[in-house]
Order: sequence, then structure tokens, then C-alpha cells
Amino acid sequence: MGILSGLTKSLGIQSEMNMDEFMSAAEAEEVDVMHKAADFYVKPIALQNDSDALIVEEELKARNLVLLNISPMARNPTRLKTIVQKLKSFTVADNGDMARIDEDKILLTPANVKIVKRRK
Repeated sequence: MGILSGLTKSLGIQSEMNMDEFMSAAEAEEVDVMHKAADFYVKPIALQNDSDALIVEEELKARNLVLLNISPMARNPTRLKTIVQKLKSFTVADNGDMARIDEDKILLTPANVKIVKRRK
């Protein structure tokens, strides 16, 4: 008898698991056992096409912050500029904020959340 099996036996832990007692993989993905539910989230989104801009808008309406990866769209700078301008208009109209974090990332905030843009 190994150390682990002796320990589990002394603690009264069964070595066989009843799989019906456990959640399915899909259910497990929706449960965050490490953290309590939050009021708002920071959502990373990759801007790959025009419909991703709609996803960004929905996340901002849900009061989530968006960390937007624009590198997938960088190969088409004209389209990227159009989408970013549209997102900026949406964000400003909603009293949110927007700032470029680095070459590939833009941070967008929902209503009444502002970004301090000056560096010390």
C-alpha cells in the first residue's frame, strides 16, 4: 500500500469516483471556483473582422472593460482605422474612454470610467 492510498483510506476518501456526481466539462467552464462573481470584467477581444466591433460595443454596454487586440486587423490599415473610429465614436457617446496601450492593444472603458493618460 502506497503512502497516498494509505492517506486517502485513513481520511475516508474513496478511490473510485462516481462520474455522475461531477459536472460536465461545459458546466465546469462556467464556474469560477477561485473568485466570487464580479460586477464588471476586463474582456480581451481580438479584432479580426467588423462583427468583432459589435461584440466590443455589447461588452461596453454590459459595463465591462475591453482590452482590444488590433494586430489581426493590422494588415488592412484602412479598415482598422474605420473600425477604431467607429468604436471611438461609440465610446465617447457613451461617456466611456479609449486609450492605446501599446502597438497592438487598445483599452476601452464603459460609461463613466476614465483612463488616466498622462505618464509620470
